[in-house]
Amino acid sequence: MTTELAKKRPEFRNINAFTDLPTYRLPAAGWVSILHRVSGVLMFVLLPFIIWIFDKSVSSEVGYNKFRFAFANGGWGILLKLVALALIWAYLHHFIAGIRHLWMDVSHKAVSKSFGATSATVTLVLSLLLTLALGLKLFGVY
Repeated sequence: MTTELAKKRPEFRNINAFTDLPTYRLPAAGWVSILHRVSGVLMFVLLPFIIWIFDKSVSSEVGYNKFRFAFANGGWGILLKLVALALIWAYLHHFIAGIRHLWMDVSHKAVSKSFGATSATVTLVLSLLLTLALGLKLFGVY
């Protein structure tokens, strides 16, 4: 009797990436998890760029001034700033999400559905707000 009244849940055996994935709503914790991996890969891939920036900034005063000029002027400057902004976001998100994961590993009270949703939303909002603030500083708004 109860089985007749119960609503049958849909079964997904073969998920079509073009029809099923665009309508799937991922929870905030899922987004944080995916973006944590993306930010880690982004930082790893851009590591040569980070080393190049560091090398130019400390090798000599001439190299530092060339880098400052390239960073401040022209199309290359905007491209360098966008790459720096991507690195800023990647670092901030990876750091904040890492703290969230460590907190959930250490505190058994933090392993709940409500804490996961709340901390994921805080992670996303905090990383985006800090990136926005540093991005405004990077582009000279204040």
